[in-house]
Amino acid sequence: VQLQASGGGLVQAGGSLRLSCAASGSIFSINDMGWYRQAPGKQRELVADVTSGGSTRYAASVKGRFTISRDSAKNTVHLQMNSLKPEDTAVYYCSADVSVAPMTQRYNYWGQGTLVTVSS
Repeated sequence: VQLQASGGGLVQAGGSLRLSCAASGSIFSINDMGWYRQAPGKQRELVADVTSGGSTRYAASVKGRFTISRDSAKNTVHLQMNSLKPEDTAVYYCSADVSVAPMTQRYNYWGQGTLVTVSS
């Protein structure tokens, strides 16, 4: 199973970016999909996640500015980031809880990370 993230880049404060992540490989089902970020010198933190049923959860710092969505048919998850702030600068990682066969344990997979830089 591989997760391929894309969409990072450099943007001015107040701007927008859209991150995408596609899961591929031997996938039977995916439960939670999400985005995490890690800023220099800080621990990785949850940004947002979405269950297979569509329930979402957001970090308090991004609520109202970021929107997570998924296309279960395509095994993709997106993060629309609006009103970006310099403190949003980080490497963003996508994550997915994947089962590769029926009645098997789910494992957590990570994408390679995509850098988001917000200039002031």
